Amino acid sequence: MTDFITPTQFHEADGTADWRVLGEGAHAFYRTRSLAESARLVDAIGALPGVDDHVPEIDVRRTGVTVRLLTKQSDTYGMSTRDVELASAISAAAGNLGLSADPSVVRSFLVVPGAGSGSAIMPFWEAALGYIRRPDSPEEDLVDPDDRLPGFWFEDMQELRGDGGGAIHVAIWLPYEVAEARVAAALAAGGHLVRDRAPMWWTLADSAGNEIDISTVKGRD
Repeated sequence: MTDFITPTQFHEADGTADWRVLGEGAHAFYRTRSLAESARLVDAIGALPGVDDHVPEIDVRRTGVTVRLLTKQSDTYGMSTRDVELASAISAAAGNLGLSADPSVVRSFLVVPGAGSGSAIMPFWEAALGYIRRPDSPEEDLVDPDDRLPGFWFEDMQELRGDGGGAIHVAIWLPYEVAEARVAAALAAGGHLVRDRAPMWWTLADSAGNEIDISTVKGRD
């Protein structure tokens, strides 16, 4: 049986200081000085006991390695005690290689098509993107079967545009400690605040009305 936990419980657990829970799992970024150094970290992660039973998702660049942990079951996607154990082990492996985490740069991206009925337009996007329905929320979410591209969440709009059509906006998930600064920067760059649901999210728009949610997991337990 999988023991699921809240984002707060994950962050309060020992060994998770390098990590931040975003919209889709816990993320850590370890900065490196070369592709070879990045590869050594991946090798170290691959050698951890039991890692093949709970495989992390890893993005490897010459400037660093991003690791994501998420427990997936047919009816639940979320954080678990298993993720805590693996996060701690990965952090230790990185430390042994002299690598440090930079939580300020982790982020995840979400696309939010809106319509009078989100379920009515989902089949189009499912077919066009080659995505699948997320098992725990099949009436709302599409995901890349290879977990490489952003997820799509379908929102039922209370008010359609003036021409009766839908809309699309995006969401970026950030660590809470950097979210407020990002909001301030976007407002200073010409944006305006549409909805304030702090600390969970702020919806901002540009001068043309295009929207972005700057989101955190704070307050969502």
